[in-house]
Amino acid sequence: MPDPKETVEGLTLVDRATLSLFATLEVKQDVTQRGLATRIGVALGLANGLLKRAVKKGFVKVQQAPAKRYAYYITPKGFAEKSRLVSEYLSVSLGFFRQAREEFAAIHAEIAARGHFQVALYGNGELAEIALISAQGCGVELKGAIQPGSNVANFLNLPVIGSIEGAKGLGIETVILASTVSPQQDYDRLVEHFGAEHVFVAPLLHVTTTRNGGAE
Repeated sequence: MPDPKETVEGLTLVDRATLSLFATLEVKQDVTQRGLATRIGVALGLANGLLKRAVKKGFVKVQQAPAKRYAYYITPKGFAEKSRLVSEYLSVSLGFFRQAREEFAAIHAEIAARGHFQVALYGNGELAEIALISAQGCGVELKGAIQPGSNVANFLNLPVIGSIEGAKGLGIETVILASTVSPQQDYDRLVEHFGAEHVFVAPLLHVTTTRNGGAE
């Protein structure tokens, strides 16, 4: 079981799961605990623990329903807690967006100053979207998005390149890492193919780089 104190986007894992619990109970009060676990995406035991915690704290009320089932209702105190968690999540998410946008804008500016023209993103998720947005007005024209194994043809009007080797074959010479799945491994692979001077990564990914002979 993951450490409940571990944070993801500013919320502990327990808080994020609790937020998912509230969202589920708002639309389906008579869900079984197994169904609740499936909807939240956690193990049955963890769903049971989250529900007991929510009831103990007064966030959720339990009522017996027909056929030996139970119905779960969010209390006013639970709705207040949900609002607090949503507010905290949005605040942290917006802060992350601003940080990512600024860091990618700085990367684009450095790439433009170096005169690199055949530039691609690595990744096709939310972070890559921010990187693409940040490129506007920076003098960098992105040629594509590298995503190994992808069967999608386009990513926000950028052609998707299915492999690093394929990117090399298309003349891509510089890559901006914008994937959160395994950033260190991805960075190391990109450096093998393009060289450290042609692989750029935002500080927020906490990757140990080889540029200038040390970590960034």
